Amino acid sequence: MAKPPFSNDIRTLRFLAGEMTQGELGDHVGVTRQTIAAIEQGKYSPSLEVAFRIAHVFDKPLEAVFQWEGD
Repeated sequence: MAKPPFSNDIRTLRFLAGEMTQGELGDHVGVTRQTIAAIEQGKYSPSLEVAFRIAHVFDKPLEAVFQWEGD
């Protein structure tokens, strides 16, 4: 699978949120720890709903979590 055309700051945001684990974020969002790890590493594109849920957990706009790097 090709790398998604965007990056994210999920790892940094988890650290700033009291060193939240991938599992804890997954529990808040309704996905597995493995899904969060894959999203962080750019190996998986989250659905729009999951992307918004992640942003909501950190009380950030979507653009503060995900940055478009495509053409």
